[in-house]
Amino acid sequence: MGIFNRRETAADDDARTSRILQGVEDAYAARTGDPVDGGPLDAFEETVLGGAVPPPGASYPPPGHDYPRR
Repeated sequence: MGIFNRRETAADDDARTSRILQGVEDAYAARTGDPVDGGPLDAFEETVLGGAVPPPGASYPPPGHDYPRR
């Protein structure tokens, strides 16, 4: 089975999202020294979070993209 032929389950998607969010938290902690202070995010962190966890009510895919819907 090739890498592009595999099917992902919802559990696979959830696990990937969890790893992404943990990475953002780790990067924020390394940058600020405090992982949970609620301070401002930098542009990259905002972009990653926006892609991993779209705001409530946001359409998926975003307008102009034609990749599969979740």
